[in-house]
Amino acid sequence: MKFMKLGSKPDALQADGKSIRYISSELATDIIITVGEVKFHLHKFPLLSKSNRLQKLLTMANEECSDEIQLDDFPGGSKAFEICAKFCYGMTVTLNAYNVVAARCAAEYLEMTEAIEKGNLVFKIEVFLTSSIFRSWKDSIIVLQTTKSLLPWSEDLKIVGRCIDSIASKTSVDPANITWSYTYNRKLSELDKIVEDKTAPHEKIEPVPRDWWVEDICELDIDLYKRVMITIKSKGRMDGVVIGEALKVYAVRWLPDSVDALVSDAHARRNKSLVETIVCLLPCDNGMGCSCSFLLKLLKVAILVEADESSRGHLMKNIGLKLHEASVKDLLIPARLPQITKFDLDLVQDLLNLYMTNVRGSRDTEIEEKKDKVNESMLGQRSLLNVGKLVDGYLGEVAHDPNLSPTNFVDLSQSIPDFARPNHDGLYRSIDIYLKEHPGLTKAERKKICGLMDVKKLSVDASMHAAQNERLPLRVVVQVLYFEQIRGATASNGRTRGNSPSSTLVNGDEECVKTGGESCHSLNTQMCELKMREEEFQKNGKLNKKSSKNSRSGMQLLPSRSRRIFDKLWIVGKGQGENRSSETSGSSNSPTSVVPGDTKSSGSSLRHRRHSIS
Repeated sequence: MKFMKLGSKPDALQADGKSIRYISSELATDIIITVGEVKFHLHKFPLLSKSNRLQKLLTMANEECSDEIQLDDFPGGSKAFEICAKFCYGMTVTLNAYNVVAARCAAEYLEMTEAIEKGNLVFKIEVFLTSSIFRSWKDSIIVLQTTKSLLPWSEDLKIVGRCIDSIASKTSVDPANITWSYTYNRKLSELDKIVEDKTAPHEKIEPVPRDWWVEDICELDIDLYKRVMITIKSKGRMDGVVIGEALKVYAVRWLPDSVDALVSDAHARRNKSLVETIVCLLPCDNGMGCSCSFLLKLLKVAILVEADESSRGHLMKNIGLKLHEASVKDLLIPARLPQITKFDLDLVQDLLNLYMTNVRGSRDTEIEEKKDKVNESMLGQRSLLNVGKLVDGYLGEVAHDPNLSPTNFVDLSQSIPDFARPNHDGLYRSIDIYLKEHPGLTKAERKKICGLMDVKKLSVDASMHAAQNERLPLRVVVQVLYFEQIRGATASNGRTRGNSPSSTLVNGDEECVKTGGESCHSLNTQMCELKMREEEFQKNGKLNKKSSKNSRSGMQLLPSRSRRIFDKLWIVGKGQGENRSSETSGSSNSPTSVVPGDTKSSGSSLRHRRHSIS
């Protein structure tokens, strides 16, 4: 820390209790100056020789035949006046970053300028500020913190503005040229050490990070912090990512972790102001400077402290641009009255709508040109696939809520297009949880919920689980089993004829094979399993419990209802002989009329009655 010593005489100012100060000398004091609750017993001559204001006040006191002067609203209080008094007596005074602003404001109040005496206190303090304080990184921050208690004097003297400009200018310096000390505690490694002042660049253990400055300015109050950040941004030299990191560190520093502390009467107003200020300081880079996780946490706090609509809307707009980066945990925002659900589904629905609007807006031209082919181009976008997984994961979490209505579940599931969900395993898991947690659903509601799922997009493991799931409607189980049979038959014909995988796609059920798995490897694995299952059926004519347990690739034992349905489908398929593959390749959906009693239906009638019920 920088400091400056003024005067050379020993300190002769003594204290008598808490409210009396006097000069210890042979000469009797002849004036009493009251500052706040403290009375200073001093001599006129040293004071009048350096203070123009005391000259005027003393003249007025003499006219009133008084030897006492009252200094009201004295900036810096009795401690600042004590510095000025000692300077007038030539006593040793030490100025530093903690008291220099108070001394400067007091000197201005007493009019201790060059017009009264050369080298007066105002001049000396200005030299100290310019040559030392504003050139020091940490001293500038300390001085800026002390200015708040000295308003409006510190503002009128432009000390606040000069401090802010000094801080902002230093943050814009190339990190390779940083030689002053700074705080950086976010990395807990041996290489993360404070760079000492006057350290040569080649002696630094680690290169200075771009965000070296963000922790030090976190000590500022929100009003000063806002002005510093605005000045930093106005210089146009700081990357949006660094700005975002600075805002995140400040939010973590000052926002409490608990909900009770956030909304408590003692801190609610401050927390609201803090959130609204951070939101207005977000980098203007379409949300790219801040992580989606941070923005969602900020939105959660903004809702709790009831921040204004513009702040919440701005946050949602930024989140809508990068929702694909979010996690399920980030989206679990508690609902507020009058909502009856545990989590705020309406908010998540709005965020999804914003995201899809941005996606459609950025691809309008492409959609017009390619139309039906847009699905393939969209599948190449990892962000859309991430959002699909995000929605399925979120549905799995909120499905446990007993107050979640089927309508809300369906609407949320349908917020994303089909091409953002190439695999339906996650959706099936969410549906299964919802059916388990809501046993009172009507048949129509269960059908509507299960209609969200496309059994053609289930993996083998998910299909086997669905085939044994007693909570699913019978029609859905029929679809699952029938599609498994078709995939097995297609694989069997392809192997029998010696076709390559590409020719199997042409001659077999192209659509089913295309959408049945996420990759060629997983699809071939499924085909091999189903082929071995078919050979086992041909040998035994029915499911063998013992062999299914001992065989590594055998089909799991199905419940009686599903086994009977599968047996009926197998008998139908077996009766068609070698033409079975070509007759079943026309559709990948299950027959809606197949029930356990229909054992005499023909392949022809079966084909003509297929239609989708999903």
